[in-house]
Amino acid sequence: MKSYQYYLKRIGEYGYVREVHYPIAEVAGLPHVRAQEIVIFEDGKLGEVFTLDKNKTEILLFSKEPVKVGLQVARTDSAISIPIGKKLLGEMINPLGLSSIDGSEREGPEERVELDLGVKGIADRKRIRRPFSTGISLVDILMPLGKGQRQLVIGDRKTGKSSFLLSIIKNQILDGSIIVYAAIGKKKSDIKKLQEFFQKEGIISSTIIVASYPSESPSLIFLTPYAAMSIAEYFRDQGTDVVVVFDDLSTHAKFYREVALLGGRFPGRDSYPGDIFFIHARLLERAGNFKHPGKGEVSITALPVVEIVEGDLTGFIATNIMGMTDGHIFFDSDVYYKGRRPAINISLSVTRVGRQTQTPLKREINREVTAFLANFEKMQTYSHFGAELSDKVKSILKTGQKLQIFFDQHYILIVPEEVQLILLALIWLQALNDLPDETIPVLRTGLIGWYQDKNKQKILKELVKADTFHELLLKVARNKEELLKLIS
Repeated sequence: MKSYQYYLKRIGEYGYVREVHYPIAEVAGLPHVRAQEIVIFEDGKLGEVFTLDKNKTEILLFSKEPVKVGLQVARTDSAISIPIGKKLLGEMINPLGLSSIDGSEREGPEERVELDLGVKGIADRKRIRRPFSTGISLVDILMPLGKGQRQLVIGDRKTGKSSFLLSIIKNQILDGSIIVYAAIGKKKSDIKKLQEFFQKEGIISSTIIVASYPSESPSLIFLTPYAAMSIAEYFRDQGTDVVVVFDDLSTHAKFYREVALLGGRFPGRDSYPGDIFFIHARLLERAGNFKHPGKGEVSITALPVVEIVEGDLTGFIATNIMGMTDGHIFFDSDVYYKGRRPAINISLSVTRVGRQTQTPLKREINREVTAFLANFEKMQTYSHFGAELSDKVKSILKTGQKLQIFFDQHYILIVPEEVQLILLALIWLQALNDLPDETIPVLRTGLIGWYQDKNKQKILKELVKADTFHELLLKVARNKEELLKLIS
């Protein structure tokens, strides 16, 4: 941005600060100012027009300190924008495009895009048909996602949501996507850990972190997800699939509530302003699967996060965002305390468009495994009968326990699709029922090692080429002995 004197001379219109309720400054004057226009104060601080009235204008302040009463303010005749370009890759910035470490100007891209862009219509979109691979067996088999899907990640704090997202990020970067991570009002230590994870895994060059801290102005924190989405749209237009993570929108809603209440807006349910649904819907609607002149189709996959208390899915913000998204993955604290990782409650999770991206084979596997797990849950109520159980019930219980171990997965571990299908087939054939539980992680590690060898990778890919689950089971059964050698 240029200086206050530059804009004053160019536009010739100014006002003065009449009252301050940080982060809102009430300004008199500026007769031709527009909604969402950027203004500059004579001390160099920036703000955005929040509300317009006959006799006053309310300005959202982006600075950590309030402005002084009586200070002059000039129009800039421009909306809020962010510098954009491929030089952003590997960077950590704030919502204004400045360095998030010290707020300094960055050397880099000259092109700028506005934060509040219009939503593309249905004519510019395509049906979601490409699978969104996470590398997490439980999700890829039972809760499939599609590229361009908006999938809510919801649960209590400290139940593994962030670890789950890091697994997805790692796998999607391997798949050629760019990641835009919006850290909304997060502690500096948490953001530093996130950056260190990206550096350690060697994926920092494909990520952009848009970060804001709790100590910053609520107005700046409010802009964080919009800045992330504008960056995602730039890379979408370049023909690259993008994954954008909003961590988290419940914090975003709280800061917007603070701003709205200070601005005198009428409070609604839980004191949130009446337009809170519109605020988030306008943001998430910008994600999707879009037509592209060069690539045919390109996607922005949105993963908003919402933190709830004591597993309450009926909260105002939680139900709002459930209504906007294409499904949700529920992290259950009860499942977490049982030692299951990831701690996803499958029966309370939903994916609305993911199954249409699956092959007929994976769709059949999804149906079979889902039905089996429902039966396994029922059979567990009989497990206390011990020796009196029939052989059929014992077999279901053993297979179900092996499946649970198969679905347990450390968040750093990425499991290729072929390995998932082969290991699942071995469990389904009951080839591992008489072996100790530690067999499955050992076998999985061995198969992942095979997958990294290009020659053996071809063998695994050929093995899972099947039209039906029955055909896959026959092929795996024929190679069972060779596969089980990995255990020893």
